[in-house]
This record gives sequence, structure tokens and C-alpha cells, in this order.
Amino acid sequence: MGSSASRAEERAPQPQPAHLRIHAVNVFVHDQDVSLRFFVDQLGFSLVGDVRFESGERWVAVAPPDGSTVLSLVAPKPESKEHSLIGHSVHVVFVTDDFVGKYGEWLKRGVRFQYAPRLKRLKYARQAALDLSQRSAASEPQEPLWGGAMTHFRDPDGNSFALVSYDEESRAVEEQRRAAAAKLEAERRAAQELEIAKLVQTRLFPQILPPLATLDYSGICIQARQVGGDYYDFLDLGRERLGLVLGDISGKGIAAALLMANLQANLRSQCAIASDQPRRFLQMVNRLFYENSTDNAYATLIFAEYDQPQRRLHYANCGHLCALLLRQDGDVERLHSTCTVLGLFPEWECCTREVPISSGDTLALYTDGVTESFNSRGEEFGEERLIESLQRHRELPSRLLIASIVNEVNQFSPREQYDDRTLIIAKCR
Repeated sequence: MGSSASRAEERAPQPQPAHLRIHAVNVFVHDQDVSLRFFVDQLGFSLVGDVRFESGERWVAVAPPDGSTVLSLVAPKPESKEHSLIGHSVHVVFVTDDFVGKYGEWLKRGVRFQYAPRLKRLKYARQAALDLSQRSAASEPQEPLWGGAMTHFRDPDGNSFALVSYDEESRAVEEQRRAAAAKLEAERRAAQELEIAKLVQTRLFPQILPPLATLDYSGICIQARQVGGDYYDFLDLGRERLGLVLGDISGKGIAAALLMANLQANLRSQCAIASDQPRRFLQMVNRLFYENSTDNAYATLIFAEYDQPQRRLHYANCGHLCALLLRQDGDVERLHSTCTVLGLFPEWECCTREVPISSGDTLALYTDGVTESFNSRGEEFGEERLIESLQRHRELPSRLLIASIVNEVNQFSPREQYDDRTLIIAKCR
């Protein structure tokens, strides 16, 4: 339920930074096929790309099974500057949470380590792998700078890589990475669920308008978010009578949308008695809404029954903005509140009123998202501007009249919409 104060407190959602990660690191090699066999067969990497471009150049890429960064195996031309970089340290560090297992596995696969790892704050359960490494190492072990365990190995071209165990810093980085990935996945799922909720809620609005010879009517709900708490409906009450319903649920977003669905279900389940016992009908709707919602949940509502044979409007305004009845002669009648809001009290008294409605009269029901739309100077669109718009376009059919009003509201308040805008127009003809 929008208000000036609540909208002033709200802030537009901050734009999320674009996802950024390191995609590829170039490793310069003499023979891409030889290098590819080393990374796939000996290190257990996956081939993620092998493409030959129109220029004749070949792009080969590999990646660890559980990693996101790609190694591009590049065979530079002999005369190029990059060719001289083959056989040097590529400053690529592979980190693992099972240093002993990975070290022993690669050692058995024939990977050439430059020295045996010296352990620091790390206990190994597989002493055999350590013994094997010490026998096979080409040089003396070095003191690890990484803080856990560290060694280097070479590929067939002599390029040097580092293998390290997790230390406190790398674990912290990994936790941040995983947290960021989990956040992105949660946001993706939330967006998908919101889209589904939007489709479901869209189907809750009336899909078919019961025909009446003397009433041209239409409705619209433009939600500020993907789902919202505004509600309108048209109920076929039989015997040439139509129920027009417009409500505004407290709150916003998913919570309001769920309450809106609850209110819609209550209204439709009880509408069989709406025409004969309107007071009892609304009391039952209030009771159900009260029992199925939280203590602070409520809704404002207008229920208006149009009786075609009698040409009368029988209505109850439950704490909502007054409806506007524009007479053919230009006069404006306001259908003020007749009782309090729905959902706050189990025992609830409801009063109804009647007004005659004649050919040429226009009825407008709306939520505060229409009249409380602000321009850049902080001015509200307001009831008077709405009345002026209704009078200016009153000759249009109801559907086009709604479109004209929506267009004027959008022009008056072109910035981000903060509240749902819902409008029903009914013209007696």
C-alpha cells in the first residue's frame, strides 16, 4: 500500500557489477598436440576448445576438471617475441586441497617435478608418495613461500608451473569465490521464480469479461515490481449483474502477491451470495482473509455491484480511496469509504450504499499508485488531474480511456515506478 512517506524511504535497487573472471592464460609451446597430451593424459585436464581460424592459426585450450580458468596452448611463430618465452616460468599456480594425493598422482603419471616439496604445517597420511617424490626429485627441496606445501614441475617444453596446498589466504579466496558463485546462483533462481510468480499472478486477473449490453468496462494493473499487491476483478453475479472489485494489499513484492491471491480466492469462492447478501458476502471474505493472513496484514477494497435491469450501483468502500462517478452533465460524485479495511478484525461491520447510474455516466476505481505518482518537483498526480483526464477523454471507449490516463500518468511521472497502478473504468451506455 503506497504512501508518500513509504516511497520516500524506499531506494532504487543498486546496479549489480558485471560478473568478471579470468578466462584464459597463455602458455607458449612448440607443439600443441604434444602439450595437449601432457595436460590431458598426465595432469587429467579437460579439453575445452580446439579451433582453427581462417588465418590458419589454431587455438587449443584446456582446464582443470573443477576449475574455471582456461590455459590456452599457443604455438607462436619462430620469429616472434613470444617464441622466446617457451621453456620459462609461466607464473601459473595450481592450488589443491589434497596436495599429497595430487602430487603422488602426477608423479606416477610421469610429471617431472623440480624438487621434493618441503612440508610446513602439513601432515601427510601417504608417506609413500613423499618417499617416492624424494627419490625422484631433481634437486634439493625448497622452503615453501606459500605457507603450506609447494613444488614446481615442467611440461614437455620446459615451461614451469607451481603446485601448492591451500593456506589460510588461499582458503579465504576460495571461500569468497564460492560465496560469489552461490550468490549468483541464488539470484538466478530468485529471478526465475519471480518470473514464474509473475506469470501465475497475471492469470489471476480477469481473463474473460462477462458481457453486459449497457456497460462498457475494462481494467488494468501495471505492477511496480514483477509481482505486486494490487488486485482487480470482474465477477459474474448472474441475472444481468456484475461485480467490480478493486483492492490494494498492504506491503509489496512476493508477500503482497500471496495475500492478493488469497483475497482473490476468498472473493471468488464466496461470490455466489454477493448479490443477494452483499453485507454477509464481505463479512465472510473479511473473516477468511483475517484467518489466512498475519496480524498486520490488511487490504483496502471497493466492491461495486452493477445491476443492469435497475440501473443502480450497490457498493461498499472498505477503507479505500473514494471512487469517482462522473455524471453525464459533468458533475463528479465521490463514493467515500463506508467501512474499515479488510483483515484486521475477526468481527467486522460492513455498510453498503446505492447510487443510480445513467447512460453517459463513467465510474472510475483506482489505487493510490495512480494518484500518488510524483513528478520531478515532488508533486502528486492527484485526484484533480485524474478527474481532468477522465473528463478530457470521456468520449473514448473504456479500454482507450484507460490507456490515455496511463499515458498521462507516465508522462507526469516518467521516473521509476514505486507503486502498482491499477484502474477500472466502467461506462454506462
